[in-house]
Amino acid sequence: MHREASQRSWKIPATMAKSLRILFAIVALTACAAAQNVTGTILITKKLTNRRVTPSVSIYQRGPAVALGQDANQDPLEFERSQVVIYLEGPGPAGSDPADPATFKMQQLNRRFVPDLLAVPVGSTVSFPNMDPIFHNIFSLSKPKSFDLGSYDKGQTRSVAFPKPGIVEVYCHLHTNMAGTIVITPNRWYARSDRSGKYQIRDVTPGKYTVVAWHKSAGFFRKSILVEAGHDSVADFLIPISGDAGVKVQ
Repeated sequence: MHREASQRSWKIPATMAKSLRILFAIVALTACAAAQNVTGTILITKKLTNRRVTPSVSIYQRGPAVALGQDANQDPLEFERSQVVIYLEGPGPAGSDPADPATFKMQQLNRRFVPDLLAVPVGSTVSFPNMDPIFHNIFSLSKPKSFDLGSYDKGQTRSVAFPKPGIVEVYCHLHTNMAGTIVITPNRWYARSDRSGKYQIRDVTPGKYTVVAWHKSAGFFRKSILVEAGHDSVADFLIPISGDAGVKVQ
């Protein structure tokens, strides 16, 4: 009887269990409601990127001929605006918020990287599948992560984990025209602007942050913002820098 009484004493009454569930739900909803979005517009008024000019097939090409992939017919300024990665950093919540590591893909297709610009949170893994009927040899000498995946054929892949934030430039030893960029962000708060220059970083915990905008040809631009509960924050950037558009870091 003593054992049964002891066991009964540890049971949580049904009414209390229900109250706890309701309390946890309220806390979760409150946290979600407190999170805000950071939005903005990237304004670029002139062409910044020099497109690569590469022969369709090298005279030294061995094995099957692979046509070089072509860029879609796109307005130059729309292209520039779509090449910007925006993310948050700072000593506050942005520095302590855990990223959400995942697996991403950068294909080798038509002697190009597809996509040639990839943004991933720190701790993520990127696979490099070869979709061409020729060998590729992917490598990087970048400080955040250097690697050499060796030569491998169509249908094969190699993967690389990225434990540190930063910019990683990716190339192919066998095809000098091939170049890609991986932006490893310090947390889960990042976005890429669309062709109109609009971007949105969702569900940001209130706090002080630095919004970082990165463009491969123009570099880094930074703005300090305060995210407060109840309304979204806005951070616009004019690239190249002009007036108070941001602070460029070479």
